[in-house]
Amino acid sequence: MKAVGAGLETIDHPVAKTAAEGLKQVGDAVTKGDVTPAQIIEANRHSERMAEIELSRDRSVLATINRTIRAEVQSEDAFVRRWRPSFGYAVALTWIMTMGSIAAAIILTPLQAPAIIAALVNTSPIWGIALGVLGVSVVKRSADKKIGEGGA
Repeated sequence: MKAVGAGLETIDHPVAKTAAEGLKQVGDAVTKGDVTPAQIIEANRHSERMAEIELSRDRSVLATINRTIRAEVQSEDAFVRRWRPSFGYAVALTWIMTMGSIAAAIILTPLQAPAIIAALVNTSPIWGIALGVLGVSVVKRSADKKIGEGGA
């Protein structure tokens, strides 16, 4: 409680401050004995059960993803088997074109550089999603290769 409360105190937001204060009050109540050991055991049991439920859900989601990826690998359709590398090449080509265009625009119109750079920030969500999907694909493909080579 102390560690989480201390972490929340550093966040400059009223909800975080309120939560930090609430955790401090709970910690004080535990220290004074207002919260019994039985209540703490029950809270721990509940937390463990909630974690088990969440892990079970995560296992189910990962199993579904695994089945999907295995179906892709076993597919006779070349597009289905090759979508990951194709997506990677598309993202790389788009990244190169975007960065090249931005560099050219800044070089050719240096007075507009601040506005161009500020506008570039608006592309962060798009690139975040694309690069996130690409990253998961690369990591998963690396894991698939290890398994194919007899790794764990």
